[in-house]
Parts: sequence; C-alpha cells; structure tokens
Amino acid sequence: MEGQGFRDEFRQFEEKNITVLGMSADPPARQKKFVEKNDFQYPLLCDEGKDTLRAYHAWGPKKMAGREYEGIYRISYLIDESGKIEKAYPKVKTKSHAVDVLAGL
Repeated sequence: MEGQGFRDEFRQFEEKNITVLGMSADPPARQKKFVEKNDFQYPLLCDEGKDTLRAYHAWGPKKMAGREYEGIYRISYLIDESGKIEKAYPKVKTKSHAVDVLAGL
C-alpha cells in the first residue's frame, strides 16, 4: 500500500522535482516482479546484504506474535541534492504516507 501511494502521487513528486526511490532486501528478480505487478514508475533498489538498510536504520530487530526476528522498518527520508537528510519519517502510515510527505513539503 505504501508503494502504491507513491505510485498514485508520483506526478506531484515529479512536479516538485523530487526523485522517489524505494529499497528492500529482496533479490532483483523479486523486486522486478513487484514493480511490474504494481506498475511503479520509480525504482526499487535491492540491498540483499542489508548494508544500506542498516546504515539508514531501516533494518533490525522486530517482534510479531511474541517471536523476534530481523526485518525491514518502514522509514522514509527526504534527502536534498547534496545528500543531506532533511527529514526522517520513522512512523509511516502505509495508506497515507505519500500524501503525508507531500503535505509536509
């Protein structure tokens, strides 16, 4: 749902000269199928080694139903042209995240 929100609002991000990128730990073939299935206009990057995900605090311990495991966190960053993080969105609401980001620009 989160990715679909960015897909649906993609033109508004383009109009604001904002590049949208996604990332997960999935392998390239799986990412490609996911992008095609959801008709995303933006790239989803693969970080199977999880180095970048960890560097951006987007990978770590999680709990579900009393079970602990490592997984991806839903976190987004607004990064300026020089690579400086302008804003972090650590508490993402999947259904409204893209609209929430646009509202804060």
